[in-house]
Amino acid sequence: MTDQSKWSDDDVRYMRAALQQACIAMEESEVPVGCVVVRDGRVAATGSNKTNAERNGTRHAEFVAIDSLLAQAGGDPAAAQFHECELYVTCEPCIMCAGALSLLGFRSVTFGCPNDKFGGNGSILSVHATACGGCGSADDNTRSSSGAAGGCGAAACADGQEPRRGQQGAAAPAAANGSHQQQAGIGPPQGAARLPGRPYPSRGGLLAAEAVDLLQCFYIAGNPNAPNPHRAVRGRPAPPPELVGAAAMQLG
Repeated sequence: MTDQSKWSDDDVRYMRAALQQACIAMEESEVPVGCVVVRDGRVAATGSNKTNAERNGTRHAEFVAIDSLLAQAGGDPAAAQFHECELYVTCEPCIMCAGALSLLGFRSVTFGCPNDKFGGNGSILSVHATACGGCGSADDNTRSSSGAAGGCGAAACADGQEPRRGQQGAAAPAAANGSHQQQAGIGPPQGAARLPGRPYPSRGGLLAAEAVDLLQCFYIAGNPNAPNPHRAVRGRPAPPPELVGAAAMQLG
């Protein structure tokens, strides 16, 4: 059940839209995780898992939505206005996605159930609070290891199938939004380096039971795309009809 004292009507509405994207993922035999990105009070982009369809372990729902925003902005990150974007995703972002959200400067993240295997918003690492460290030079690595801007270990989730999203764990703590400044006297690294990201506030637990229901339905039926399924595949998984109906509400 959703605690209405904690979440606004808009919060619930946007997470319902994210659940609709998760249902789409399940219907496509993908791990059922979906998201929407809200900017200026409207849904600016949507995303659902496409790791199997595109044979690419980085095609998590968050990255699909990010690419949609970039396409709308003609490939210009500044025009995409990521700093004005709020993400609603059915499951806690993995470490890889949390790092990307930090580097892009997202305004906030709201998620459904925690990800107790690869969660980057409090379950395993708190990338939302420490921010993602820079890369490309020894100076960046030094700053990251010293805690000035925590490293995100993005490769941890980029080597294969979408990780199984966890069902247990506490919601990630909120973190004050802000930007990390480089240490005085240290210039930008040479080559294709990237400056450190920034922290962002993150809340979890919104419609978590619904998100877990989708994941349970998927894994109980068996993952048809797993190279070595841990359980027999019973057929193509389908989202519960009652959840599909609730998620398919109009955004208005």
